[in-house]
Amino acid sequence: MAQQQDILDNLSTGVIALDAGLHVTSINAAAQALLESSSGRVEGQHAALLSSEPDELVETLHHVLDARAPVARRGMALQLHTGQTIHLDLFATPILQSGEVDTLLLELQPVDRLQRISREEGMQQAQETTRAVIRGLAHEIKNPLGGVRGAAQLLAKELPDNDLAEYTRIIIREADRLRDLVDRLLGPHHQLQLAPINIHEILEHVRNLISAESGGEVTITRDYDPSLPDLPGDRVQLIQVVLNIMRNAMQAADTPADCGICLRTRAQRQFTIGAQRHRLVCRIDITDNGPGIPEELQSSIFVPMVTGRADGTGLGLSIAQSIINRHGGLLECLSEPGCTRFTIYLPMEQQNDRTS
Repeated sequence: MAQQQDILDNLSTGVIALDAGLHVTSINAAAQALLESSSGRVEGQHAALLSSEPDELVETLHHVLDARAPVARRGMALQLHTGQTIHLDLFATPILQSGEVDTLLLELQPVDRLQRISREEGMQQAQETTRAVIRGLAHEIKNPLGGVRGAAQLLAKELPDNDLAEYTRIIIREADRLRDLVDRLLGPHHQLQLAPINIHEILEHVRNLISAESGGEVTITRDYDPSLPDLPGDRVQLIQVVLNIMRNAMQAADTPADCGICLRTRAQRQFTIGAQRHRLVCRIDITDNGPGIPEELQSSIFVPMVTGRADGTGLGLSIAQSIINRHGGLLECLSEPGCTRFTIYLPMEQQNDRTS
């Protein structure tokens, strides 16, 4: 039995077994991740408790019991108890014993996730193209910029009037500012210093930083999974990622006192990032109650220089995504007025540093 459960837990398809009374007898890891629940919570419970609005699900299951024949529901919406709505393909198959339904086998395929994988692959290709363009521009800008700065320094030495030297100082200062901007566009380019890290220590460190910056006015709640093991990561750079996201949330609020942030961690099994499937990933949700990201910007918020704030640089999220990508992970965002959630996925196994 344990071996069978191990096999089921290594499937990327969610599998749930129900008895004739529609009570859960078994649930694999993929289904637990999809429903954001655990076997301890759902086993022995009625299938109606899998959703906060179970009418369509229960009606489908009763239809299978009555017809004693398999049923497929494409793109069925399922409201989770967390408030999130997911869309999935449901395949319900009755297993008969002496002509009666003994077990009901449910297969769950998340439509949202399949669409997201396709979108992520396109996004990663677009990001690689953007980084290549930025590297080319950086080379074309920094070389002549160094010449301009050097010429201004030489000119400053030849000027007879110190008042005129102020103009050369402006040239040097602006050249340095442009050089720094180009360096920030390129983002971190040194190798990751990977070491086993506790993701909760990083979240707590940033929580303390944000509390200090806001004078303790930002409300930060935590929902941690204490069973998460250490994972390989660059502590300094991951702190920068979380800090960029939480600082954006604080700055988007009218005042720090209006800002509420929730930090949540969970483990997810059999999760696909790009073209690679991982046995176990760490999921970090950073959710705020701010006004949300304008709809016209949501598809481009990770592009350098794109920002919804008049005083923003548009580099924070671009740098954050670059760091997460180099960890072999994924950074996603869902936003609507009153709820913006950034989700970070980090593989638990060792990753090669992606320096490009």
